[in-house]
Amino acid sequence: MEWLEASTENCPVQRTLDVIGEKWTLLILRDAVNGVRRFDDFHRHIGLSEAVLSNRLRKLTSSGILKTVPYQEPGSRSRNEYRLTRKGWDLWPVLMALSQWGEAYTLGSEGPVLDVRHTECDAPVRVVVECSAEHSTLTPREVTARLGTGARLRS
Repeated sequence: MEWLEASTENCPVQRTLDVIGEKWTLLILRDAVNGVRRFDDFHRHIGLSEAVLSNRLRKLTSSGILKTVPYQEPGSRSRNEYRLTRKGWDLWPVLMALSQWGEAYTLGSEGPVLDVRHTECDAPVRVVVECSAEHSTLTPREVTARLGTGARLRS
């Protein structure tokens, strides 16, 4: 069986995009990684409607990417903050890769909004692909993609 013969129903890229593959969802995650936790702050910073924001936050929470933590300002009712779970933080390299690609191919002369650097040495952070045996950075020409154990014929 070859790739074009394989069903993509169980494809991890497709399943991931079902959860986070929408523009507003990725922007919510970007803001959450950068410390935004409250509904009003997401709403103000991203600029999407309250209904869409509520829907996306609900989806991210039900998917286990965000969790809600109650808080209460003095004199106000109790509300929820949205915090990344371990599953949510595991998306950080994806966001960094998108940012890295955007800096290389979509930025104008003004430069990036965020300059992400290693705290210890102040070098810029970059995303790389490496094998699990920790060999150096790999290129697409240095890898072999094989159908996995979950591959099934297209119907």
